Amino acid sequence: MSTINGLPAHLLLIHFIVVLAPLTAILAIGASIWTGVRSKLVWLIAVLAVFTLVLTPLTTEAGEWLEKRVPETAAVEQHTEIGDWMIYFSVGLVVVAAALVLLHLRERRGNAPVRWQSFAVVVLAVVIGATTIVQVYRIGESGARAAWEDVTAVGNG
Repeated sequence: MSTINGLPAHLLLIHFIVVLAPLTAILAIGASIWTGVRSKLVWLIAVLAVFTLVLTPLTTEAGEWLEKRVPETAAVEQHTEIGDWMIYFSVGLVVVAAALVLLHLRERRGNAPVRWQSFAVVVLAVVIGATTIVQVYRIGESGARAAWEDVTAVGNG
């Protein structure tokens, strides 16, 4: 995928990742801690996690297409390298969502999860969720720097 309505697809797709990955992470953390949140939002979290996982390689691929068409700079290279790691965070969100679904199904059957299982899901959700949010920020910041560094340098000169 290269362009959508004449604009580089990466510029449009990235907005989905920037919104969906942190949103999914926050919802997953909440659902891991509170049973009420889990019972209401577990399926939404699962859908968002899978959707994020599907969009991540499309966004990365579109970014690689765009990278070949912009001037090669250290900032663009850094953004590309950091962005390539997003797939692992998207997979992590799917793993957390799957764990939440398993807890939810167990609870629906009337079986309370074993305490260590609930604790493990909370730790997993917090660690993966927080690192996902940080990674999205790092990717976005490096992308903004790559796109706007020359413009702001000219304006300050």
